Amino acid sequence: MSKTVFVLALILSASGLISPPFALLGGLVFGLAVAHPFNLESRRLSKFLLQASVVALGFGMNLHQVLEAGRSGFLYTAVSITAVMFLGLGFGYLLSVGKKSAFLISAGTAICGGSAIAAVGPIADASEEEMAVSLGSVFILNSVALFLFPVVGYAFHMTQSQFGLWSALAIHDTSSVVGATAKYGPTALAIGTTVKLARALWIVPLSLVTAITLKSKARIQWPWFILFFCLAALLNTILPAFAPAFSILNRLGKIGLTVTLFLIGTGLNKETLKQVGIRPLVQGLVLWIIVGTVTLALILFHWIAV
Repeated sequence: MSKTVFVLALILSASGLISPPFALLGGLVFGLAVAHPFNLESRRLSKFLLQASVVALGFGMNLHQVLEAGRSGFLYTAVSITAVMFLGLGFGYLLSVGKKSAFLISAGTAICGGSAIAAVGPIADASEEEMAVSLGSVFILNSVALFLFPVVGYAFHMTQSQFGLWSALAIHDTSSVVGATAKYGPTALAIGTTVKLARALWIVPLSLVTAITLKSKARIQWPWFILFFCLAALLNTILPAFAPAFSILNRLGKIGLTVTLFLIGTGLNKETLKQVGIRPLVQGLVLWIIVGTVTLALILFHWIAV
């Protein structure tokens, strides 16, 4: 029965009839209600599909806009990542969270959620339990952000540019940044995706610093899909004659993202909630609230802008 429900829900998510937030909600309900029949396969597919969808979204963007958003968001990203890492480690110490879990939660909040954790976890020689706790903590908050951020954006009458920048700076995973900004508008989507991907590039220097500090020989994962995203935007910019085909690819990227969010949602279950525990979740929550409120205030008062 669960296999049938899963397949039908997957088809519905790929139909284009439901929005990314509802796909995530459906996945959450499924994951908490029944045992996942394809848990391992679902995780692998969601990772690949997220990267492929992001690349496809590049076919709907102008390279000049991508470069401008990435350039203007560079300084904010550098400062915020450094501040969040120090704050996160401090909160982890105060709350007696394990050192590696605290480090991974801080990295996930500072850069790009699960991708950052998956990249630096092996380098830090984190155990499966520490990885699960960190991923679970970040994912729970990431799911809340997808629903909460658009509500806050509308409440404060944020422009699409403001909302896109805020989402990129304060939402953990690329998938939820795209999901939230796509709901807010095309300009928000373009800015949010670009700044978030520029932020994701910081996985590499963080991995290098971690490897040097811990003298680890683990292989560093390079986020190659970001390069392909830029190439897609380049093709869309210099080959306007192919606009109809690029539009189809962009549409497929949005559908792929919706499916990705459904698959990610199905990965949250009762066992994950038990593994996370209260202290890592509090560390992640406090850190996330600080990041979200500070960046929101700075953007609303026009101290930072795209």
